[in-house]
Amino acid sequence: MALVPFPGPLHQGAYGIAPEEPENDVEPSAEGQMSFLEHLDELRKRILRSCIAIALGVVATFWFIQPIFNFILAPTRRVLPPGVKLIYTQPGEAFSLYVTVALISGILVAAPFISYQVWMFIAPGLYANEKKMAYPFVALTTLGFALGAAFNHYIAFGFMMAFFASFNTTDLAFMPRLEDVFGLYTKMLLGLGIVFQLPTVVFFLAKMKLVTGRFLASNLKYAILVIFVAAAVITPSGDMMTQLVFAAPMLALYLVSILIAYAVNPRSRSNAEP
Repeated sequence: MALVPFPGPLHQGAYGIAPEEPENDVEPSAEGQMSFLEHLDELRKRILRSCIAIALGVVATFWFIQPIFNFILAPTRRVLPPGVKLIYTQPGEAFSLYVTVALISGILVAAPFISYQVWMFIAPGLYANEKKMAYPFVALTTLGFALGAAFNHYIAFGFMMAFFASFNTTDLAFMPRLEDVFGLYTKMLLGLGIVFQLPTVVFFLAKMKLVTGRFLASNLKYAILVIFVAAAVITPSGDMMTQLVFAAPMLALYLVSILIAYAVNPRSRSNAEP
């Protein structure tokens, strides 16, 4: 018996049989069919827009450079021995640090826009339902970096400087150079800002069903090893205290990420069990 097509705009197949569509099908668009040169042009466009945003952030924050500079140096000044000040030994050292502070402040101000540009670059290769996560991606990455920066400023960096200042004695004078202090602060800021992206990464991987809470929990012992190795690699100095400052939040964030993965896919544990 021949099948006769249904007339009219029905949401079915040509012969009245609804075709099965994959849950995470990719939207048919020209963006997903870019050539290599088109990808390079898209990358250039996103980088150019990010640089413009950073430049605008630098101009905006330079008007408040002195309060920002004082804010950054506050943890160090709190732990300096009485009568000790930060010093600089090169003529242009202080001015160059002011410019660097303005640059970093501009990057922080433009961070949400930069995250959005990153997402727009990778979005054409994602499934249709995954493209809807652009705003959560921007919000969570920005929040993660802000939490990492706050942890560095109020806890980690102050703890490190207090540890280094504890060796000040009548024979040893703790007189840190301005450039060295700011360099350590910047490295720890960027490092902890990246470390605090771990829950965000796990959240989106769990959303895409690439990782589960069961998998993360069962590999905890290997994760601890990787965490301490990574802390040793990304730590800005070679001392054990700085390594612990990086490893401790990484371990805590990994445990939080296990809970996040379970919350995103609550049935993953039962589905994974035989």
